[in-house]
Amino acid sequence: MVSVTARPMGERALLLEVASLEEVLAVHAALAASRPHGVVDLVPAARTVLVRVDPRVLAVPAARSWATAAAAHAVPTAAADQPVVELDIVYDGADLTETADLLGVSADELVRRHAAAEWTVAFTGFAPGFGYLMSPDWPFDVPRLPSPRTRVPAGAVGLAGAFSGAYPRESPGGWRLIGTTGTRLFDPDSAHPALLAPGTRVRFASRRDLNRARQQAVGNPGGGSAADEALPATSGLRQGAAAGIRIVEPGLLSTLQDLGRPGAASLGIAVSGALDRAALRTANRLLGNPEDSAGIEVTMGGLRAIAERDLWVAVSGAWGPLRLDGHEIDPYRAHAWPAGSELHVDWFAHGARAYVAVRGGLDGRVALGSRATDLLAGLGPQALRGGDVIPVREDALAPIPVADLAPWSAPHDDELEVELAPGPRADWFAADALETLFEAVWTVSNDADRVGVRLDGPELARTREDELPSEGMVAGALQVPPSGRPTILLGDGPVTGGYPVIAVVTDASLDLIAQARPGTRIRFRHARPPV
Repeated sequence: MVSVTARPMGERALLLEVASLEEVLAVHAALAASRPHGVVDLVPAARTVLVRVDPRVLAVPAARSWATAAAAHAVPTAAADQPVVELDIVYDGADLTETADLLGVSADELVRRHAAAEWTVAFTGFAPGFGYLMSPDWPFDVPRLPSPRTRVPAGAVGLAGAFSGAYPRESPGGWRLIGTTGTRLFDPDSAHPALLAPGTRVRFASRRDLNRARQQAVGNPGGGSAADEALPATSGLRQGAAAGIRIVEPGLLSTLQDLGRPGAASLGIAVSGALDRAALRTANRLLGNPEDSAGIEVTMGGLRAIAERDLWVAVSGAWGPLRLDGHEIDPYRAHAWPAGSELHVDWFAHGARAYVAVRGGLDGRVALGSRATDLLAGLGPQALRGGDVIPVREDALAPIPVADLAPWSAPHDDELEVELAPGPRADWFAADALETLFEAVWTVSNDADRVGVRLDGPELARTREDELPSEGMVAGALQVPPSGRPTILLGDGPVTGGYPVIAVVTDASLDLIAQARPGTRIRFRHARPPV
């Protein structure tokens, strides 16, 4: 039997807290075995399992009853029936000798113990396919680097705390590096993209062929597949495909987005997708497309693109001057886009993100069922560049509506009222912190992107200064670092994190946050309880 504490994580998720990693694995297995329709994701972490639901299918109170009952009857067992994955490793890491000295052992002894241990994937996070490995045979608690590296190569094997792990792709990181593996850790084209799923048993097999391990890892830095070689290295968009639109200038940032890839957070994969989902859905409806068709998300404006054949286009979301073939056009309307003419989405006066949809939908590399660009994880096409050609699909389902769907106005971006639902770690904060959260006026800082929005304002004082073990995150989570200023996680945010979450932006309010610009003021309000 497992003792379980259920905590709210906004209006669409709950966090089940247990006492140990062994219990996490048992609870995750029990939930997966009895998972009802409507459960979108089950995300194990260091001491918790996040249960995310679709409330249209499964109400959160019903999910709580199911999850707590199933978790309470979970029985921690040995992982002997789980598959064993062998990872080749060359113990050549830059931090090997220093780490051994910190732990009071020789480098040879550290290598021997690491290779002799049988590891289990406790959870994933940080990056797709990055598994946090634990072992009862591993006695060490390894401090992270004082200053994280800005670049850790793909295939690097490291230590941090009680964990070991291997980097599937080049990324920043603060783990102490002890070796290199050439084993492929993540393949988005595979039916099972992450080699190291939660519960998998892992052994490291020491190899002396240094060049082979390095070439395999460095030669595949993004964790992609041989199929990627048919795509341009710059964008992940197919060359030689049917004519579509050609990017002349991408502006500040333009990416291909649909409604993302929900349901893969347990593999370290964020939902991603359009940050203002309502705006993308509306642009697609104006053209008779399925609501989840891919379009271009334009951040702050500046996009110029030319149609390579006759098309229909609609632009929604942020407002700024729009010109088609030199003539001003209105947003939120379908327009004929003749071949050879240029669409100019100028810099926005209101809002932060606009969506350019084309009848039939835009095409691009599919990763895990989605064409969405995930900048943090490196999934999907890369950010658009001048010269990229985006093919147009033939996915329209209905005629273009003869009338506008509704009257539309510019996004309100001077001051927003945003609803918050309860978070799981409000008890980590001083008694007046919640009062401050709802009474203060917060300001969007310049640190705002698709990963998250950092807010400037008063400090939210914490009563606990110890480190929170990593736990599952959701888009909209207000993480509060030691500075006391919250960050709102967005679509490309990490699926696990170690800062306490005081509250969670409601699903309906997330689209408002997508249109917030640096300088936008935000007032938080308590979410209305569900009817």
